[in-house]
Amino acid sequence: MPVIFAWSGGKDSALALAEVLSSGRDQVVGLLTTVTAGHDRISMHGVRRTLLHRQAEALGLPLREVLISPQSSNEEYEAKMGAALADLTAAAPAVDGVVFGDLFLEDIRAYRERMLARIGMRGLFPLWHRDTARLAGEFVRRGYKAILACVDSRALAAEFAGREFDAALLADLPRGVDPCGENGEFHTFVYGGPIFAHPLAVRRGQIVVREGRFVYCDLVESTE
Repeated sequence: MPVIFAWSGGKDSALALAEVLSSGRDQVVGLLTTVTAGHDRISMHGVRRTLLHRQAEALGLPLREVLISPQSSNEEYEAKMGAALADLTAAAPAVDGVVFGDLFLEDIRAYRERMLARIGMRGLFPLWHRDTARLAGEFVRRGYKAILACVDSRALAAEFAGREFDAALLADLPRGVDPCGENGEFHTFVYGGPIFAHPLAVRRGQIVVREGRFVYCDLVESTE
């Protein structure tokens, strides 16, 4: 069945997309990403919109952006996501599901399923309850490339922002930090790997702290 992929730009999205593509059970017809208006960045991850576009191009999939305000409420998010999905299904009535890269947070999954049920759609979670340490190691072994774009300094030292997501980083993660950052410890940006037609040219920019705790490494498209 044709499905929409809820794309965050991070490693879990990349692994979930790879899983769907390899299974052959569902056909991904496009990516859906929440972008914060005015900031022109992927919501929560803080990655520039231009880099999101480069990801979609390298994946060969059309991208639909959902613009939300900087201090978006759940009501605004749900209304705009619902409208975007309604538009997509109106254009392609066979689309009945949305794929997510969630791993084990039961409340998040339940929330997504409730939201989709209102508009007659289903949620798909191809990585659900997979061991996160194994998943993180698999990501590295498969040759994917990613950078920690955002770190919650309450859970992980600020110095991790901007680090490469590799074997060395996994070895350095403190006990209690999920290897996939599923509890919100960090967010990543994937710039290369088996599902990409080519790697993206990215360089690390300024480190910025927001709300006293979220440490962002500004990733910039490289022209070199």
